[in-house]
Amino acid sequence: MEGSNNREDEEVEQPVLVEEPLDLIRLSLDEKIYVKMKRNRELRGVLHAFDSHLNMILGNVEETVTTLEIDEETYEEVYKTTKRTIPMLFIRGDGVILVSPPQKD
Repeated sequence: MEGSNNREDEEVEQPVLVEEPLDLIRLSLDEKIYVKMKRNRELRGVLHAFDSHLNMILGNVEETVTTLEIDEETYEEVYKTTKRTIPMLFIRGDGVILVSPPQKD
């Protein structure tokens, strides 16, 4: 129909912010993120830089390492958690399992 005021004709295409997986990480620059690493290591910190290999520079990092130990007397599994704060940290990308906004504790 000519001259119709159809809403579909008026819609303007919105720019797509995420076109590939690394775009999600790009949107987190200068934001706090959560990184799960190999060997039961977790990091929470501010993302300052990253590359296509998932190498990252994080600032104000809280590192949590969880280890499993066996009690020699009772043979029970005991999980121990160690935390430390690191002002600036380079992360090698081949150890990264997952990257997300920080989880609520």
